[in-house]
Amino acid sequence: MHTIALLVLLSATQLPAGPAADRVLVVTLDGLRWQELFGGAQRELISQREGGVADTVGTLRRFWRETAEARREALMPFLWGVVASRGRILGDSAGGSVVRVSNGKRFSYPGYNELLSGAPDDRINSNDKIPNPNVTVLEWLNRRPAFRGKVAAYGSWDVLPFIVNAARSGIHTNGDGPPVSNPTTPVERALNDLAADLPPYWGTVRFDAVTMQGALHHLRTRQPRVLYVMLGDTDEWAHERRYDLYLDAAQRGDRFLRTLWETVQAMPGYRGRTALIVATDHGRGSGEDWTDHGREVPAAERIWFAVMTPKGVNGQRSTVNGTFTQAQFAATIAALLGLEREFRAANPKASPALSP
Repeated sequence: MHTIALLVLLSATQLPAGPAADRVLVVTLDGLRWQELFGGAQRELISQREGGVADTVGTLRRFWRETAEARREALMPFLWGVVASRGRILGDSAGGSVVRVSNGKRFSYPGYNELLSGAPDDRINSNDKIPNPNVTVLEWLNRRPAFRGKVAAYGSWDVLPFIVNAARSGIHTNGDGPPVSNPTTPVERALNDLAADLPPYWGTVRFDAVTMQGALHHLRTRQPRVLYVMLGDTDEWAHERRYDLYLDAAQRGDRFLRTLWETVQAMPGYRGRTALIVATDHGRGSGEDWTDHGREVPAAERIWFAVMTPKGVNGQRSTVNGTFTQAQFAATIAALLGLEREFRAANPKASPALSP
């Protein structure tokens, strides 16, 4: 499966030398295309033939607007209403901002490895459940005394524990099954009961709603310094050729971002100290190929990033022109915490953090 990757970059076009944040929220939206992120719903796909949309009237009412700016705000109001005004969004390929996958494979596991380790790896050439031989920025942080036991990863894909190599890294990881391990309270048991009652529509790939609630519960009760959330409904519904449900999943992901952000603003340990970074693991094709990605779909190399720091960058443009790579994501997470130099010294293959 392919999780949407949500990355909020902390600075303007250049990261400051010191830490911009004390805590970081990392979100990915699997396979969410840059076309929808920057242009909103695409009219030609709101149809039965191209998009598998039965209720075109209702879908148009929800997502169609006359301008690209209005459409993207209708689709992802938090990203464009809050993140864009206070942070930076990269990857508008039609507007001079290009973010590329550099692993050449254009599917999930290679993309997540590149995002989190800072470099592509030809050894990772499938979505099989093979422990990642590379040390991700999450694992590297979890090894540091100030972060030990304070890094967590929640996802909708059961390959997540292998991507972060949970057995080796010791990161608290939840990628399938019930959202709360070892429940002890009525609320925790109710969350698990609700998750168990949902249909296993994609087998071991669970609905994002389960992942979201598990991640929020962990945030509120365990208060990690770094929380990674891997969402996947966008990719799954795109593979099903259900454009209406793909749009709905993107909007639900945006609503989750808002909930995450508003939750930490109400927590004294996080308010004014937290950065948000959002990204995706791969892109998709265009036209009839919008459902696909992989080695045979060159357009799927185009992706996007978004970053917002605690203080924001009000008064400056929200998009950044230039060419960037997926491999810059990992060092950017470290840079937000003021640790890029140390991370890259320990991982010399990692690309540098985002800069002008």
